[in-house]
Amino acid sequence: MEKDLVERTRRTAKALFSGPVEVEVPYHLWKAFDPDLAKDLSLFITGNIYSREVLPLPERQVVAVAALAALHRTEELKIHIHGALNVGVPAGKVAETIFQIGIYAGFPAVNTALAALKEVLTSRGEWPLEEAKEKLK
Repeated sequence: MEKDLVERTRRTAKALFSGPVEVEVPYHLWKAFDPDLAKDLSLFITGNIYSREVLPLPERQVVAVAALAALHRTEELKIHIHGALNVGVPAGKVAETIFQIGIYAGFPAVNTALAALKEVLTSRGEWPLEEAKEKLK
C-alpha cells in the first residue's frame, strides 16, 4: 500500500508541476524544516487527495484556482495556475474561473488573480494570449 501511495504521489506531482518552467512547490520549503513531515504531507495532499479520480486533475485544478483566487493566496495560486495549465486547462478557462469568483470574493480578488495568471503565462512564454488577440481582430 505504501509503495502504491508513493507512486501515486510521484505521478500526480509530475503531472501538475513538471511543466515548461520550474515551479517552487511548498514541499521543498517543508522539507527544509522537517523532511519526515514534508513526506507525510506530500503523501496525504498529493497522493491521497489530488490523485483521487472523483474529480479529474483539470477539474481539481480549476477548483483550486477558484478557491485560492477568492482567498487572495497569490503565491499558492501561481503554483496551481501552473498545475492547471500543465494538465490541459486552457488559459482562457483559468481566466474565466477567476472572473467568476468576482461575484463572491470581489473584484480586487479578480484583479490580483489575473495579475498572477499573467505573470505565470509570461514566465511560460504564453503571454499575450492568442485567444485575446483573436477577439481584438
